[in-house]
Amino acid sequence: MNQTPRTLNRILITLLGLLLMLAGGTALALALVPALAGWWHAATAQAGANLQAVLDATTLPGQRDSWLWIVASLLLLLLVLLMIAWVAQQGKGRTGTIAADYDGDGAPGAVQLSSGVAEQALRAALLERDSILHATVTAFDYDGGGALRIRVVPRLGVSPQAVADEVSDLVEALDLALGMSFPVVIHLVAGARSRLVRADRVR
Repeated sequence: MNQTPRTLNRILITLLGLLLMLAGGTALALALVPALAGWWHAATAQAGANLQAVLDATTLPGQRDSWLWIVASLLLLLLVLLMIAWVAQQGKGRTGTIAADYDGDGAPGAVQLSSGVAEQALRAALLERDSILHATVTAFDYDGGGALRIRVVPRLGVSPQAVADEVSDLVEALDLALGMSFPVVIHLVAGARSRLVRADRVR
């Protein structure tokens, strides 16, 4: 129900997991196999010598450090900018229009229904129910149209099925009032807030 690049996220998570597994497996093997530890020390020493030779070869006359450090800094800066852009893409997909009708029987113009109408109407109706402690309603883009995500915190001891039925009845009533229907996701949450409210009522 949002524009989060899920495929890219999964690829990045998979690569990160594989790298961590490889690092952990290597560390475990070095700790358990003395022969492998000796080979590792020799390989890292040779790699360090090769790296130092490259740095010496890329150091400009009169300079103390290699210009490769400048390139590495620019690459790291680019990586940071890409990560910021990636983070900024997370969670997008909210919409200000839940439905639109461009077919006015030949009349010019279009009719658009603000998402705030459905969000406020449903939230107000949900909070009037004694079985519901808290509710939020959010509109998202979904498959070229609008959709609603309803997050409900029931009171402690209330049947989740009963709450789901109440929410479904309110959604059907909204569909009848608006003359249209759209996808709806109902998310029931049982957290510390409901337990604290129940404890206050007992005292």
